[in-house]
Amino acid sequence: MVMDTEVPGPARPQSWLTLKLIMIVGIALSLFQLWAAGVQPLGLFFQRPIHLGFILVLCFLIYPVWGRDHDRGVLGWIIDGALIAASVLVGAWLPINIDIIANQIFPRDIDVWIGVLTIFVVLEGARRAVGLGMTIIGAVFVLYAFAGSRGELPFLADWMPGILNHRGYSLDRLASQMTLGAEGIFGIPLGVAATFVFVFVLFGAFLEVTGAGKFFIDLAYAATGRQRGGPAKAAVIASAGMGSISGSAIANVVTTGAFTIPLMKKLGYRPAQAGGIEAAASTGGQIMPPLMGAGAFLMSEFTQVPYVDIVLVSIFPAILYFGAVYLLVHIAAVKQGMTGLASEELPSVRQVLADGWHFLLPLVALVALLVAGYSPLRVGFYAIVSIVAAASARALWVYFADKPTLAGFIALCKRGFALTLQALELGARNAVAVSMACAVAGIIVGVVGLTGLGLKFSAMMIAFSGGNLLLALLLVLIASLILGMGLPVTAAYIVLIILVGPALTVEFGIPILIAHLVVFWYSQDSNVTPPVALAGFAGAAIAGSKPMETSVQAWKYAKGLYLVPLFMVFNESIILGGPFLLVVWNGFIALVAMAGFAVALEGFLWRAMPLWQRVLMVLAVIAVFWPNLTAEIVGVVVILALLALNRAGGRGSGAPQPAEG
Repeated sequence: MVMDTEVPGPARPQSWLTLKLIMIVGIALSLFQLWAAGVQPLGLFFQRPIHLGFILVLCFLIYPVWGRDHDRGVLGWIIDGALIAASVLVGAWLPINIDIIANQIFPRDIDVWIGVLTIFVVLEGARRAVGLGMTIIGAVFVLYAFAGSRGELPFLADWMPGILNHRGYSLDRLASQMTLGAEGIFGIPLGVAATFVFVFVLFGAFLEVTGAGKFFIDLAYAATGRQRGGPAKAAVIASAGMGSISGSAIANVVTTGAFTIPLMKKLGYRPAQAGGIEAAASTGGQIMPPLMGAGAFLMSEFTQVPYVDIVLVSIFPAILYFGAVYLLVHIAAVKQGMTGLASEELPSVRQVLADGWHFLLPLVALVALLVAGYSPLRVGFYAIVSIVAAASARALWVYFADKPTLAGFIALCKRGFALTLQALELGARNAVAVSMACAVAGIIVGVVGLTGLGLKFSAMMIAFSGGNLLLALLLVLIASLILGMGLPVTAAYIVLIILVGPALTVEFGIPILIAHLVVFWYSQDSNVTPPVALAGFAGAAIAGSKPMETSVQAWKYAKGLYLVPLFMVFNESIILGGPFLLVVWNGFIALVAMAGFAVALEGFLWRAMPLWQRVLMVLAVIAVFWPNLTAEIVGVVVILALLALNRAGGRGSGAPQPAEG
């Protein structure tokens, strides 16, 4: 499961020694995490600092000070060498001195300065691995903590509105808050990254190196390739499947898009359209159970709702999202008169399952263990063991079926060992960005707790929205888009839920789980929303199209990200449950409304839809969302009537007619 990775760009190859160091540190980190997950669990003041130390060392090795497209040089090695040494110190300080620190009333000067060093290296590491936006936000929060009459920078208080003013804090107090307790850098975000997230990142790496990605893609092609716009539909299904092992939209794009985008172009989709469809489908990776990226683990910790419960309630919303994308893709194919691929160009479902059925076993084991009540950390450990066992058993089966020899067995063992080391290194590499984002998020959490900023932000939100829930949700959406321009999805979710969560739950009465799901879903939109849409840019790179045009297409196809959270708020039973008939009704109207929205957006289904019908369809969709049973019934009846009218017109006119414009 790759998370929050950046769009791949040109990078100078690192030296042989650097690559070896990265490999050694990465493998050591993965083995440490496996040991802590499955053999000997560690206390938080051991697990989190050691994890952070490893991640920082990896970060400064992978991302040189001058950037990945420049040589590091002697000066660069001096700078990075000092930062690597500081990272080792940061990772080791708290575990070595835990007894002294736990029994002291006031922090020692050396503890304060190590705290300052920790904040510095975390911000610098985030700048390299996540981007300058994350570092700037972290630094702004540090400055905010200092701004006040008793703070280190009292003059900054004059620049803030009265509601944001606070007493201000000293360097000693801030450093202690950040690094000597569980309310700062070593708080919940890094704790989740150092346990649940890492072990599932590693699980995804093992699936990746053993060929699971190709299995899911081939299975999607075999199932949908003969349909209209088959490659585009395969992109949707493959991205849903990859969402089970990858928590990153960008990782999904570069994995599945390498196969789906060229075939979509071959079938007749415009390059920007092909890249946009893949980006929109891949954005569902972080909302698709059972893994759902890092966000679901963080949500479980923040809400104290069991992870398996979050997975279960997220299945139907994910189906709604992917169903909307699938329908939009189908409509685009019908409008453009596309056909499916020829049978000889497609793999056989039977053959694909025969070659890769063992990849389903780890996912079945994962879900079964979650349902059985095992902790996500232990489930991740056993899932890794299961994929290693399944891949090994499959390799041995093939080996013994094909004239086994001693030389062949030795070669098989060597290949298995090499793939294991590759997966261990890949898992560690893929964890760097999300762990650095979570470390900076810890700074933000610490400052919010220290200054009471969360309550102040909630008061501002209530004032701006005038107490109107829909306006409040619109403000959350706008904030998520702004944050998403500079932050990866996981970081945007953490920052936003810290700031607006209290208002949504306390002031507007939204249940805490639904509030977190709404913010989590809105945070995904930053992947496909111009001007900064990293998944869209990745799709454009593969499609050979203009990044902004591709991002606009992705934004259009991913509009389910706006509607599904509204359903969660105004129809709580689809998340929280309730009387059986109510749950069935709300599920039914959600499906109808999403279909109506897709048809209104494209202005086409069986044939072109006149403008008046599209306008009426939009109004009917709004009525379905209205928290009133009569309005819901009227909206559903109108949508179904318009769809029936469109179908009758399509039959009567023969071939489909593209909509004008």
